[in-house]
Amino acid sequence: MSGARRWDVAVVGAGPVGLTLALLLVRAGLRVQVLEAGPDIAEELRASTFHPPTLDFLDRLGLAAPLVAQGLVTPTWQIRMHETGERAEFDLSVLRDDTAHPYRLQAEQHKLSRLLLAALPAGTVRFGTAVEEVVQQEDCVSLRLADGSATEAAWVVGCDGARSVVRRAMGLGFSGETYPETTILATTTFPFEEALPGLSNVNYIWTSHPAFSGTFSLLKVPGKWRASLHTAPDESVEDALQPEAIRRKLRAIHGRDEDAEVLDLRPYRIHQRIVDDYRAGRLLLAGDAAHLNSPSGGMGMNGGIHDAFELADTLAQVHRGAAEPALLDRYTRRRRPVAEREILAQADRNRARMRERDNDRRRELLDGMRRTAGDPAAAREHLLRSSMISGLRAAARVE
Repeated sequence: MSGARRWDVAVVGAGPVGLTLALLLVRAGLRVQVLEAGPDIAEELRASTFHPPTLDFLDRLGLAAPLVAQGLVTPTWQIRMHETGERAEFDLSVLRDDTAHPYRLQAEQHKLSRLLLAALPAGTVRFGTAVEEVVQQEDCVSLRLADGSATEAAWVVGCDGARSVVRRAMGLGFSGETYPETTILATTTFPFEEALPGLSNVNYIWTSHPAFSGTFSLLKVPGKWRASLHTAPDESVEDALQPEAIRRKLRAIHGRDEDAEVLDLRPYRIHQRIVDDYRAGRLLLAGDAAHLNSPSGGMGMNGGIHDAFELADTLAQVHRGAAEPALLDRYTRRRRPVAEREILAQADRNRARMRERDNDRRRELLDGMRRTAGDPAAAREHLLRSSMISGLRAAARVE
């Protein structure tokens, strides 16, 4: 390719997954270029929960401590009944022998992205550089960019999300479903912790209030809360996004005769999808490009970061000739089952539980969770799964 620059690895997408992978590969001695369509790190509120093993991984890069310093250490999370305040509270301190970080960290994902960007050599990331075409050849991959230029790399990893151009080039299926409901994310500085006694920083909440479809969630990050709301029965998304409708929903949550300042408002649909294979020759996928799931439980970004750590070491070995390319197939064998069984399925169960409308069934579910939370052994087993530790341990046993 005339005029093209040859890289060991081109990473498409500069979110936390792509940047994590890039830093791992750079530190392994590979020449890496990250291509990002956006003009800068995306700072709108996306993922905001870091699970214990993710912090353990980031510790290897020296980034856990600076990230923790910018977030909220959150040792407990809750499932609550809004009207009565009854709750099942899970305390992650029972994982103190399983992780160096027995808590969730609540921090916006862009804070990690900024730390990763600062740790990368200057020029590693090219912003404003959309990839329009990916063509795999026998000994390299060619990439045509939106500005008319081109580049090539020995390997290309798509960390470019749900509409991944790399996945399209692989010609693989992305099977799954789109849930019927629309979630509305409202960010506010209102002090919900003052209005709702005993609130954690992470709360999944049942309600019978007519302004909702049975549930909402409240997750805190430094200085603000993110409230995940749903349309009321027979309420259109357009109507639910109107200022008065948002005020009505937030007042129903905090119960005070005052309005919450809304900093940001964003509707989104929830998808559950997974790619057939994480590798096709010299093309690979990680994060949302490979798997999409309900945000209930906060596992999407975390799973993508786990993908990056699994892939980086193997890809570095293969590129240096220390292992045969077939070893890259282990990446799919280890990560796809975890995504399917531990991330997508668990997130789907979380969503289904919180969508329960029958009060008797809610009571039964809450009582069961309170029993689990109150039994240290049972709580540990539950938290090993929900904190993604069990899935990682299972994946590590796969050859």
